[in-house]
Amino acid sequence: MLLAIDIGNTNIAIGVFEGETLRATWDVATDINKTADEYAVLLLNLLPREELAPSDISHVSIACVVPPLLTIFEQLSHRYFDISPLIVGPGVKTGVRISTDNPREVGADRIVNSAAAHHLYGGPLIVIDFGTATTFDAISKEGDYLGGAIAPGIGIAAEALFERASKLPRVELVAPQYAIGKNSVTAMQSGIIFGYVGLIESLVTRFQRELGGKVQVIATGGLANTIAKETKVVDAVDMHLTLIGLRLVHELNL
Repeated sequence: MLLAIDIGNTNIAIGVFEGETLRATWDVATDINKTADEYAVLLLNLLPREELAPSDISHVSIACVVPPLLTIFEQLSHRYFDISPLIVGPGVKTGVRISTDNPREVGADRIVNSAAAHHLYGGPLIVIDFGTATTFDAISKEGDYLGGAIAPGIGIAAEALFERASKLPRVELVAPQYAIGKNSVTAMQSGIIFGYVGLIESLVTRFQRELGGKVQVIATGGLANTIAKETKVVDAVDMHLTLIGLRLVHELNL
């Protein structure tokens, strides 16, 4: 079985694949202060809940955008699974040709998202990932990564309002019933959720114009479902896109 690990700035997505079947998934908070042993304790307690054992794991594939944690998870893989992990980065076959000014600066998560999206949905297409940042990636008909856009994540925007405006509360990130808020909470929810819907629709329109017409839009990440419900530009939501991409990249490097 393959243990796929996507290390993001806010959360770490973990999945176990048996062949092409995703047997189990977990999301844990990213903490750069945790040691390999501490993450291992967490993971080794999660596996039995899905009737899995460490001995079931034969391969480990990692995408990481938090450099201090890469060594931590390499140590975890070696110490607790006796496996040298595949780390998505330069020199690894991904099936994605990167057509940007500096291919090395493109995050591993965006590359595996592109690989998975093209495999599942074809191309051309746009992938929107609602993570710590909200990223937009353009993929060609042939599966090439053409570039994208990066905006502050919805959570970051909400926290900035709470932290920098003394009278504004921390709010649940859900769509309010009306755009015209009747109190601070619903006004903030309107500005954040519907404001990001406007951002997404505008960027998708610009991307599609540059790509030569309407293309599929695939959303992933924590708030993908929340935003997708409020707009017609998102064609599909795939919450496990990055993990699937890690499986595909792993298979290319066997």
